[in-house]
Amino acid sequence: MLHIPFTNRYDALGDAFYVKTLPASVAKPGLIKFNHDLAEQLGIVTDKLETDELAEIFAGNQMPDGAEPLAMAYAGHQFGHFNPQLGDGRAILIGDMQDKDGQGFDVQLKGSGQTYYSRNGDGRAALGPVLREYLLSEAMAKLGVPTTRALAAVTTGEEVVRERMLPGGIITRIARSFVRVGTFQFFAARGDLESVKKLADYVIERNYPQVREAENPYVDLFQTIVDNQAALIARWMQIGFIHGVMNTDNMSIAGETIDYGPCAFMDDYDHNRVYSSIDRDGRYAYSNQPPIGLWNLTRLAESIVPLLAQDDDAAVEIAKAILNSYQPTYEQHWLAGMRSKLGLTTQVEQAIADDDKALIESLLNIMAHHHADFTLTFLHLSQVSQLTPSTSEQDTVLRELFDNSTQIDEWLETWRQRLSHEALNDEARQANMKAINPVYIPRNHQVEAAIRAAEDQNDFSVFHDLHDVLQNPYVEQQGQDRYKLPPKPEEIVHQTFCGT
Repeated sequence: MLHIPFTNRYDALGDAFYVKTLPASVAKPGLIKFNHDLAEQLGIVTDKLETDELAEIFAGNQMPDGAEPLAMAYAGHQFGHFNPQLGDGRAILIGDMQDKDGQGFDVQLKGSGQTYYSRNGDGRAALGPVLREYLLSEAMAKLGVPTTRALAAVTTGEEVVRERMLPGGIITRIARSFVRVGTFQFFAARGDLESVKKLADYVIERNYPQVREAENPYVDLFQTIVDNQAALIARWMQIGFIHGVMNTDNMSIAGETIDYGPCAFMDDYDHNRVYSSIDRDGRYAYSNQPPIGLWNLTRLAESIVPLLAQDDDAAVEIAKAILNSYQPTYEQHWLAGMRSKLGLTTQVEQAIADDDKALIESLLNIMAHHHADFTLTFLHLSQVSQLTPSTSEQDTVLRELFDNSTQIDEWLETWRQRLSHEALNDEARQANMKAINPVYIPRNHQVEAAIRAAEDQNDFSVFHDLHDVLQNPYVEQQGQDRYKLPPKPEEIVHQTFCGT
């Protein structure tokens, strides 16, 4: 028996918020991966279920006791164009729950069949996107980035039609909330202020109870969502992550990374890197992610502005003030994180600290000019000593990432001068840098290799091996050097794809 401590508070909101939907049964489910550690954290009791039983449950063939499966309604701006009705077209919320600490989580099957909102789609997921989301979401969690989590992945024993016939899969994912900016837009577009308020009250009670006692809880709610989103995108930028489809229906109000479609981590650094096959104009390119975050939050403001004050003009001014706080908050988080990546602290004179942003941007520009690998540049920099001469082995390894060493040598000299103002000794500074500059990320070519082995050869060993390495991203693992290397020319992944 599988026990999930369901509370089903979203179900209690009423029919306007969803359509009750059962997952479609699949022919021959097979368990790829079950996240026992996450299940234990959540208080989900499997009672030693057999693998076949877990596969039946997480394929949707059987429902756990207390589940209330439904497809959530939402709208959204997709690449800047508003669609008033989107909704869960291939996902089903089977229920929401509380973990052992009373924290709320949603449990959702993705790829589980058609719903009211499928819009002529099949509601299914190919195996590749399931494996990608499992690998990337769990890697992000271990990198310390707020994210949805993967609880289980299964094969369906059936094929789905894409550009070609592909094996099907279903992922079970966990989120603090699957409410999106687009969920608020759905009701605001219909002039349904009562439901906007009802949804906001639900979000406060479920995700932000600390704002309940504020003079106006909705003002504090919006401010908190803005702050969390600024902090989240700053983290993306610090690890070279590109979401790929930052539509308003893909922005969680819980401040988590959500909807791992054509997402990717950069190899060689490029300010305007795009991987998503559907982002033809670069709207969601790497450097555009911070301003798009603000654009999306502005759409949220438009949806909830009547809640911010009784007077319309006053409400608009409140919304503007909160939105104006986004950029400074983002820059604060980004700068603090990037300074830490370079081994810099805030315990220096302000005049010195003020130059740090220029030092960081200079490094990024040099990396872009020389096509240096993003992750390896910061990893090798964390191994460089302030005290040894520039001819040291560590400096040489770093230089090899750049087409020409002149610029990076000059930058290193400036950086070392900056480090001379730090209080920490060299060993402590290096340890701090190694703790936040990962050795391993889910590199695109390695994720693609795992997908190809699974889809083409029914071989999941590549997936499991990569997943295991990514569970300890900040620790050098013996015999796993290949996982930290950038792709060879023939391995480069130029485009990533959605699962629809």
